[in-house]
Amino acid sequence: EVQLVESGGGLVQAGGSLRLSCAASGFTFDEYAVAWFRQAPGKEREGVSCISSSDDSTFYTDSVKGRFTISKDNRKNTFFLQMNSLKPDDTAVYYCAALKQGDFPLVSLWMQGEWWHFWGQGTQVTVSS
Repeated sequence: EVQLVESGGGLVQAGGSLRLSCAASGFTFDEYAVAWFRQAPGKEREGVSCISSSDDSTFYTDSVKGRFTISKDNRKNTFFLQMNSLKPDDTAVYYCAALKQGDFPLVSLWMQGEWWHFWGQGTQVTVSS
C-alpha cells in the first residue's frame, strides 16, 4: 500500500520557520520525483517545490524562492520542506506528492498537480502576522 504521511505543520509567527516532513512507503522511492503543493482557503492548489529523482534538481515557485528549501533522504524514504521567513500568505494546507519520473518533463510540468501519482493527507501551516 502506498502511503505518504506529512508531519511538521503548525502555527508560527511571521518571520518564523517550520520544517515539513513526508515519509513515503509502498513504492520505489528513488524512482520518484517528490514535491510539495499547498492550498489556501478559497484558492487553487499550487506547486511549491519539487526535487527530481534523476539528478536531484530542485524547482520552486517564485513566491518561495530564497525562503524554502526542498531536500530528501533516499535511505529513509523521506523528504522535507524547510520553510524560513514565513509570511501570512504562506498559510495553507501543505501536501506532499510523488510521481514516477521516467522521461516525464519535470522542468515544464511539475507544478501541475494532475500529473502526480500519489498524495499525502495534508498538514496545516498557519502563519500569524
